[in-house]
Amino acid sequence: MASPPDTSKTTKLERYNSYIRKVNSTKLIAASSKLLFRVTLLVALLLIFFFTINYPPLASDNPNSHNNIHTTTHNLISSAFYGGGASWEKQVRRSSTPSRPNGFSVLVTGAAGFVGSHSSLALKKRGDGVLGLDNFNSYYDPSLKRARQNLLSKHQIFIVEGDLNDVELLRKLFDIVPFTHVLHLAAQAGVRYAMQNPLSYVNSNIAGFVNLLEIAKSANPQPAIVWASSSSVYGLNTKVPFSEEHRTDQPASLYAATKKAGEEIAHTYNHIYGLSLTGLRFFTVYGPWGRPDMAYFFFTKDMIQGKSINVYVTQDDKEVARDFTYIDDIVKGCVGALDTAEKSTGSGGKKKGPAQLRVYNLGNTSPVSVRKLVVILENLLNIKAKKNVVKMPRNGDVPFTHANVSLALRDFGYKPTTDLSIGLRKFVKWYVSYYGIQPRVKKENDHSDD
Repeated sequence: MASPPDTSKTTKLERYNSYIRKVNSTKLIAASSKLLFRVTLLVALLLIFFFTINYPPLASDNPNSHNNIHTTTHNLISSAFYGGGASWEKQVRRSSTPSRPNGFSVLVTGAAGFVGSHSSLALKKRGDGVLGLDNFNSYYDPSLKRARQNLLSKHQIFIVEGDLNDVELLRKLFDIVPFTHVLHLAAQAGVRYAMQNPLSYVNSNIAGFVNLLEIAKSANPQPAIVWASSSSVYGLNTKVPFSEEHRTDQPASLYAATKKAGEEIAHTYNHIYGLSLTGLRFFTVYGPWGRPDMAYFFFTKDMIQGKSINVYVTQDDKEVARDFTYIDDIVKGCVGALDTAEKSTGSGGKKKGPAQLRVYNLGNTSPVSVRKLVVILENLLNIKAKKNVVKMPRNGDVPFTHANVSLALRDFGYKPTTDLSIGLRKFVKWYVSYYGIQPRVKKENDHSDD
């Protein structure tokens, strides 16, 4: 009887072939997955590149969508990705190009701020190119800054949303535009807030200023820089009126100390790198589009709302007084300082010769007590204020400021012309219009607002 055929070899071969097919199938699936991943990644990168070129981020009109964390994140993204967008660069160039012969090309930091917005409009109106930079932080209501931004946009002034500490963004701006001047007004303001958030002052007023100077020193050509110091640097000085020759080494607040530090830092960069630097010591600036943290502003708000206000006196019951300076006078001082600023003498970070270094008081020369300020507001609003007379807390505020402006008068014709009653009338007129309020504001003498 014949033996059955030996099928063991055939069975083994079939099993081996099946195993090989499974291995090859697994490899094929793995290879396909890798290919699909790579294709997906490539498509994602292409989409990012497409939207970067065609849709760079513009400043949002939503005031509630911005806080400090969002701003920092946005700055990193903007400098890394959006800074090279063709549309964005076109806006930067258009805004910074002067329309008058031999006009300036000015970078205004803090352009959505009080002094920054007014100064930007004045420069643009006379034919200079103006590019703004602002981080729209939430120290006070960002919606007011957004409203200023909209006003500037109507006059073809573009504000780049970014921070002084975003070095790559600053470098990008200086690569795109050969700025002739910088009007550096960005800062963390306010004396009292320093007790709550001291590091914000160091971050903005010192680190931010150094970053700007670092970029400016390496620019070719180097710009001339005019920047905002403060009357607060006079600190505990008791000689009046305050003169640029008086002591400024006794600051009474951290804010004042950071501004004084800025003056010393300016001296260093002038000495080593040949940067032309002019510091302006502002004295209590007020007016339309002003800062809500200032007394005249929140006094107006509280009086209209029927709330009581605190009127401070010194520890020994003396009047607290300020050299209130109207915004238009401050702007004239800023423009005058820019016009008389000499060119920086360095190139590519190397000093070629001595450079201009100046500091000036910009005040009104007529101190007014806080009590009188309240009386003027009462008359303008036709409201009797509910006053609480309280002693000034030991928070760094000084009881008295009074500017000697003879140096600014001599060098660029600075001469304030607006007294407090006229300036406050213009402010109140703006306030009730901006906030849509219908108080019992007196209507007489409205011709003085023209």
